[in-house]
Amino acid sequence: MNPDCLQHCLTPEESAAFNEQGFLVIENAVDSETLGRVVAAVDAIDAAERDVENGADKLLSVTNVLHRSPLFAEMLDWPRVFPKVWGALGWNIYCYHSHLDVTPPANRETAVWDVAWHQDSMRVNDEIETHPRPRLSLKVGFYLSDVSEPGRGNTLVVPGSHLQDEIELLQDGFASPEGAEPLCVPAGSAVLLDRRVWHSRSLNASDITRKVLWLGYSYRWMRPKDEMTVEHMLADASPVRRQLLGAGSANSAYDPQGADVPLRAWLQEHCPDAAAWTRHARPQARPPAMVRGTNLGRQ
Repeated sequence: MNPDCLQHCLTPEESAAFNEQGFLVIENAVDSETLGRVVAAVDAIDAAERDVENGADKLLSVTNVLHRSPLFAEMLDWPRVFPKVWGALGWNIYCYHSHLDVTPPANRETAVWDVAWHQDSMRVNDEIETHPRPRLSLKVGFYLSDVSEPGRGNTLVVPGSHLQDEIELLQDGFASPEGAEPLCVPAGSAVLLDRRVWHSRSLNASDITRKVLWLGYSYRWMRPKDEMTVEHMLADASPVRRQLLGAGSANSAYDPQGADVPLRAWLQEHCPDAAAWTRHARPQARPPAMVRGTNLGRQ
């Protein structure tokens, strides 16, 4: 694994911000040359996938994309971002989901766009019995276009709402919860998003096409959320990347031995404190709101 990772470990300040807000913005996460190559790979998929249903002004969301470009696998352990992931989740992790979103400028005369406020993981939120719900996973959004201003199809978030199992919301398809705000980040940024943060899509009323590559990380004992067509990629992958692509037996996810989790071995050599990761203390949970949200989102 690239030793440059050690220059970008999650700091105590970043950890505190992530635990408090439920998301963390990393600006200048991707250099301009790599950014251009990833954009080209996303554009190729968009050209191949867009059809009558996904017209020129419609959101295109494609899952299971790791195998669609070698660049996407490179982003799994990207040095400026991946250390933040292991800092938040520990070393017994893998990529359980990938997707990309392309949101062209909306046709302002015909645009029909409802917000879809939700927490990720869908049935998990109905069937987990604890309060607050456990983090379990996070996703990293590599922002490939400039959404540094509102109105560009920004992801809407409610900071701190990862500790709320319920949220007060007028369910008319247009209203947003109190405290909602757009994530405004420049191209080349990455955003770590706790799966529990209440968030939504939004209308792209600009002239810029919004493009985001999303990589979801979870514990190795969680089932994948898409088909994860990656088996053919394992032979040429580095040991850590093999782990991130899901290599290993089913039982190794619960009782990992040394060879099952090369990320732990790498951290033991280069960053012993991270190798000894245990769950950080959580902020005190805030009480649930009065009205339960509907978790209408798809991710």
